[in-house]
Amino acid sequence: MSLTVDSPPQADAPTRRPGRWIDHWEPENAEFWEKTGKKIARRNLAFSIFAEHLGFSIWVLWSVVVLNLSNAGFGGGTAFTASELFWLTALPNLVGSALRIPYTFAVPRFGGRLWTAISAALLFIPTGALAAMVHFDYVREQSHGTQFAIMLVLSALAGFGGGNFSSSMANISFFYPEKKKGLALGLNAAGGNLGVAVVQLVTPLVVIIGVPYAIAKNPVHPVHLAYAGIMWMPFIVAAVIGAWFKMDSLTMAKADTKSYLSCLRESHTWIMSVLYIGTFGSFIGFSFALPLVIKLTFPEFLAQNPFIGTYLAGLGFVGALIGSVTRPFGGWLADRLGGARVTLFVFVAMAAFTALAMVGVNERSFGLFFASYMVIFALSGAGNGSTYRMIPVIFGELGRRRVDAAGLDATATALAYKRMSAAVIGIAGAIGAFGGFLIQQIFRLASVPVSGAVAAAKTPEAKVAAADAHATWSTSALYVFIAAYVVFAVMTWVFYLRKSGEKSLAHAGV
Repeated sequence: MSLTVDSPPQADAPTRRPGRWIDHWEPENAEFWEKTGKKIARRNLAFSIFAEHLGFSIWVLWSVVVLNLSNAGFGGGTAFTASELFWLTALPNLVGSALRIPYTFAVPRFGGRLWTAISAALLFIPTGALAAMVHFDYVREQSHGTQFAIMLVLSALAGFGGGNFSSSMANISFFYPEKKKGLALGLNAAGGNLGVAVVQLVTPLVVIIGVPYAIAKNPVHPVHLAYAGIMWMPFIVAAVIGAWFKMDSLTMAKADTKSYLSCLRESHTWIMSVLYIGTFGSFIGFSFALPLVIKLTFPEFLAQNPFIGTYLAGLGFVGALIGSVTRPFGGWLADRLGGARVTLFVFVAMAAFTALAMVGVNERSFGLFFASYMVIFALSGAGNGSTYRMIPVIFGELGRRRVDAAGLDATATALAYKRMSAAVIGIAGAIGAFGGFLIQQIFRLASVPVSGAVAAAKTPEAKVAAADAHATWSTSALYVFIAAYVVFAVMTWVFYLRKSGEKSLAHAGV
């Protein structure tokens, strides 16, 4: 039964007020959690996962759209270059990364319930814009350069889907007790991450509904690209309604300006943000880029397997699926072994399997390249869970040390550092997602020589020969990734595993 604001709080009942706001929330109180808190937290988590899942789906939508632009009649008579296509997938990544900071601020301003509904409703903008672009011939009638500029704007709108993650994670982090937070955040993030796999699996099938396989298997075939936007609209409506009627807002769920300013002075905020570039940046960057990388690196494999190329977008969705599934496992494992240990293993293994993927490129073995990247996705997913588990543990320990050193009130200090932890989740989420943009830019720069060679060739035969001559174009990018993973591994060991004194957080079991 709901209580009025003036009623004294009970251990087994939250204090509610209109607008589904909850003022009294004690997840660390075992009696409160078992009798009331767990049920409410799970309900909010379920609807948060659904809304975040749609956000990720729309965010990565252009990773499939770019594969079908020429079949939809775009390009102004000239096919888009690899560099241009990478820009169309990278820009949503960049915009979504930038939106993660204001989205986190929106939670204390509007409440988790209202903001989840608003952020879901905003997804009508990129989906509607995509459907409109395809439906009208105005864009097709423009020059190549004008078409590319218009598509840059439309692809950027998909960035609305990228902001949802930080607000959702920060909001859900307040619903759960510390000992259950790793799994809860892992499930919330994994549900969102699964949107990447869903969009890359389902969208290629939807856009060729009604096109016979005998035609669809050809390199050039008709597509209904507008369906790529329209198909999500009923689900967006369901997400808005579900958030509005089933979710709650916590008064204590604040990552306010003071919390942000406080955590900006903590070195661990920036250390964890950099480490998150290596885990989530890899997941989202490769999710955006892999279908296009496969198309450009192994065209002969797709030509020999037209079903995979046409209906399954080159199998790019498998990596996102694997990475999504392993994310909660990484959080669960971090709860038991320590997030830093799991994270260190992840970075070392990612460097090793990136080197193996390079061998696959050089040997022209799609199987070896693809299998290596599937392991990389699994590792990045586990690393996402372990790094996000580290953040509340680190700031909880910093709060306890502050209490011991300065004699502050333990309850107030714990709450302040919990809010700082939520703020760091927003910051790390934004910076980590920006790492995905960097990955795509590295791939784009690596593709410039092959794009230039193909564009300079005068005949179709010459263009094929130029592409074959630059078949290993992606190896320069892979070298950069290996070096980065080594740096991330060293940082993890130095800051969180090396026991170099009393101030080392290694003693806190991070």
